[in-house]
Amino acid sequence: WSPGAAAVAWAAGVVAALAGGAWPAARAARLAPAQALKGLGGWDEAPPPWWPGAALLAVAGALALLPPWGELPLAAYASVACALVGGIALLPALVRALLGQRGTQPARHALWLLGLQRARHARATATAALAGIVASLALCVALTVMVASFRGSVGSWLDAVLPADMYLRLGGGGAASAEALWPPGFDTQAAALPGVTRAVGARSRGMDWGAGLPAVWLLARPLGERPEQALPLVGLALPAEQAAPGEVPVFVSEALPALHGVQPGQHLTLPMRDAQGQPIRVFVRGVWRDFARQFGSVVMERADYERLTGDSRINELSLWLAADAAPAAVEAALKDALQRAGGEPAAVSAVTVTQLKAISLQIFDRSFAVTRYLQGVAIAIGLAGVAASLSAQVLARRREFGLLAHLGLTRAQVLRLVVLEMAGWLGAGLLMGLGLGLAISAVLVFVVNPQSFHWTMDLVLPPGPVAALLGAVALAGLGTSAWVARRAVNADAVRAVREDW
Repeated sequence: WSPGAAAVAWAAGVVAALAGGAWPAARAARLAPAQALKGLGGWDEAPPPWWPGAALLAVAGALALLPPWGELPLAAYASVACALVGGIALLPALVRALLGQRGTQPARHALWLLGLQRARHARATATAALAGIVASLALCVALTVMVASFRGSVGSWLDAVLPADMYLRLGGGGAASAEALWPPGFDTQAAALPGVTRAVGARSRGMDWGAGLPAVWLLARPLGERPEQALPLVGLALPAEQAAPGEVPVFVSEALPALHGVQPGQHLTLPMRDAQGQPIRVFVRGVWRDFARQFGSVVMERADYERLTGDSRINELSLWLAADAAPAAVEAALKDALQRAGGEPAAVSAVTVTQLKAISLQIFDRSFAVTRYLQGVAIAIGLAGVAASLSAQVLARRREFGLLAHLGLTRAQVLRLVVLEMAGWLGAGLLMGLGLGLAISAVLVFVVNPQSFHWTMDLVLPPGPVAALLGAVALAGLGTSAWVARRAVNADAVRAVREDW
């Protein structure tokens, strides 16, 4: 917790509150006193023009294209803010577009006609009534899409990088340590165990990329003739024949281009030496997606690594099992083989691919569980804004409701009238919130995420959760408007009209 950051957030909140109250205060100061005393002022004002909102949306699009500043996606955050303000400013124009056409036939129901007419002619007040719910809905949709995209990308990545049935290493949790090595040739011994159809060893070690920079991992594993089947590549791989004599083809993770400017087709010198003490020259064939190592990794064919370094030891072991093999029996047999080879069986950490994927996704879900609570809080804040705005409008319209009661409308009909008005505005708010949420989610997925974490992911639109979110907001908004409208129908109609004289 930073006191300075908290003070800045508090000051920003105060400034935002003052700025938000200045505009309605200026409008109230322009009202005619006689009309204001009767609650008649302000309803005949023209709605705000549409072009400021459209201009803010254009600015938001331009800001989303800017690079990070100081390794932070500040322009992208400003883009999100401009998109929210611009979308909210366009609410009156959207209400007019949705409710402006009634067709050639007049409305057959008086309540429908009254509700439609007032929702259309008082559309300037829709901004005040729906600003909170539109902003909260947009952010909730954006978070829902972003989390679904991240989870879907992580699931696809796990399927690509975990093709085996069982994974083993020595030592505790975390990345495989360079010191926790299996005995030489143990992958060959593991392949001969009962129930094992294939065993593949790999070596991972850290490389010092520079003073003050995080370590970059070197992964030496079999890639085969088609590396796109062994790695989740981002884009196409360049032909290995483009490597210069003496260079080794490698693949780099997305963090290397983002942090160090490494690009496909580039010739590099790794910060490590071969068996003769000479620098190792490599050719970057392509980029792969690596969610496990945020600061970068380099993947090299294991045969090339052993040829250059003369080191054939491994610290990661992958096993493919027969259809009738039991993982527990294979693990016990492997520990016995390790003990015979002079190793320590108690140090073996084994996990099946199903367990590994389940654990990874459970960790992901726990990490993002707080977003569900934040979505609920955001929707509650938006509904509080709707209730406050409608309460003020209901109080100002007591005489109008009293007159409608004198004309023969029952309390239930007045209640339905208010709900119909709110339904028209809420429909526009849901459309705007959905559109803004999808746009903001694209900024989060394609701009904020790569600039912050140096990896990319695919955009996934979850129709079920988004539809449930829209339905919940619609029901909550209509319920809130009905609850507030009861204050109007409970008033004494005769006294409300008499107060106007």
